[in-house]
Amino acid sequence: MVRLLYRQSNAVLAANFVIPLPVIAILRDSVPMAVLLIWTGAIYVLTALRIVHSIHFFRQRGAIVPARWARSFMVMSWLSALLWGLVGSSWLLPEQPELVAFACVVLAGMSGGAVPSLSAHRPTAIGTIVAMLAPFALYCLAHDGTVYRIYLLFTLCLLAVNLYYSRNTHRTLRESVRLRFENLALIGELKHERDRATEADLAKTRFLAAASHDLRQPVYALGLLTATLAGLARRKDVPAAQAAHIAGRLDGTLDKIGTMLDGLLDASRLDAGLMPVRRQPLWLGTWLVDMGDEYAQLAREQGGQLRVHGADVWIDTDPALLHRIIDNLLSNALRYAPGARVLVGCRRRTGAVEIQVIDQGPGIPEAEQARIFDEFTQLPDARRPDGQGLGLGLAIVRRLAALLGHRVTLRSIPGRGTVFAVTVPLAAMPTQRPGVVAGDDVFAMSADAQAQAIGIVLIDDDAGIRSALGGLLALWGHPVYAGATVDDVLAAHAAAAADTQAPIGLILADYRLGNGVTGIDAVAALRQTLGTDTPAVLVTGDTAPDRLRALHASGLRVLHKPIAAERLRELIAEVGGTGDRQPSTECALV
Repeated sequence: MVRLLYRQSNAVLAANFVIPLPVIAILRDSVPMAVLLIWTGAIYVLTALRIVHSIHFFRQRGAIVPARWARSFMVMSWLSALLWGLVGSSWLLPEQPELVAFACVVLAGMSGGAVPSLSAHRPTAIGTIVAMLAPFALYCLAHDGTVYRIYLLFTLCLLAVNLYYSRNTHRTLRESVRLRFENLALIGELKHERDRATEADLAKTRFLAAASHDLRQPVYALGLLTATLAGLARRKDVPAAQAAHIAGRLDGTLDKIGTMLDGLLDASRLDAGLMPVRRQPLWLGTWLVDMGDEYAQLAREQGGQLRVHGADVWIDTDPALLHRIIDNLLSNALRYAPGARVLVGCRRRTGAVEIQVIDQGPGIPEAEQARIFDEFTQLPDARRPDGQGLGLGLAIVRRLAALLGHRVTLRSIPGRGTVFAVTVPLAAMPTQRPGVVAGDDVFAMSADAQAQAIGIVLIDDDAGIRSALGGLLALWGHPVYAGATVDDVLAAHAAAAADTQAPIGLILADYRLGNGVTGIDAVAALRQTLGTDTPAVLVTGDTAPDRLRALHASGLRVLHKPIAAERLRELIAEVGGTGDRQPSTECALV
């Protein structure tokens, strides 16, 4: 408002230079010229000072003190108004009706012009209007006669009208300024959102490019291994060791692909709000040492050194989700700092413990540290020697930590190394020690658990998957009734039942079956036809949050592609060992 006050005063300042000239011309025969020149000179000097003051105001850089500038403007405006008020006083105005009328016109014009120019600051406008009109009102009171009473009434009405319009103008100006700032804020928000959307689009483009490359690598390896197997199949004598070696490499390659897709699935489950949290007291000492044992061999293979120092404290967390966080940080440290020393340690804090993963790797540039936790973001110089990762790991770490209420911090010096720290609250010692969960595998069983032979209905509209998965299940000794639709599998089951008993112990249904039919629909139709609440599992490759919510709402167990053979075997063993009991609805991340 102060800036608006200075900007709108230009018209008043211009009038101060122009209007005195006709005043001199009209009053020169009735008022001594020396008095008129002194009055005019005073107005010109004061107006010049006001112009210099305004120029100085607009040349200010940085923050200003609005109250000080408004106060100085107000004082000079009041002085100028008092000088103009002299036109209606006995000092300049003789007792001549035509000159009194002229003074009334001049004062009405000047006070009316002050309303739009000075109303941005109410004290300035009120003081200026009163200072201009008060001398003329006193002049009229000091003289007898009807005409002076009329002039007095006119002056008072003019004063009231000008003050009224000044108030309304002030409100209008304030509202326009408020709307302007709101519009500027909205424009700023729109620009910010636009920049975020643009950055997200660029990040997704970079992510898709990296994903395309990283997925091509293991797929290319699969092609080579498949060609090798085909070549071995044409030989009559295939050494078992060689076949086992190729099978192991195939498993390793598939594990890499599964790890990449797990990252996408985790992000989608977090978006959908389907990541369950099971907080419990956890003994950090042995838990952290056990995690280090998982990576000790990898560190040795890379020529590095991994040291783990646990802390003998109980912490309040979800062991599975904390395992995911530390697993990601530790695997990154070993991957991007091969041959270096990596230390996992703990520091006691007030009411908490800080788990630190310290490496002596290349470090992270300071300019990149703020965005490495963003989704779809990869550092331009990130080294991924084994072709793993899609740049989602640290984004998932940040979101999992937020879900648990844990704080994740980063300190890094380029060329010296990086420290990631996770702060976890302490917990009271439980009366009964809970089971420690190493991961989030809800199908975990003993290693010697074997599946009983149960009839399995397999519904999938992809012939290749039906053939491969059906063959694997048959290899494990399970009768398989496969088809693309419910009618197909019922026909296959009816054909088998004609020769022998064909009980069904499990339904495996793909979620997308084509023609608008879902696996949920197929399971419901099969259960209704069979008349039993047969255990059922949905298999899907969908990672969209809305699809995950729909799957979760179905109440069925869900497996996400690609499915590891051991996971599938453990699931069948669980179903075979529990009869018709429906498995839990937890999602297995595979």
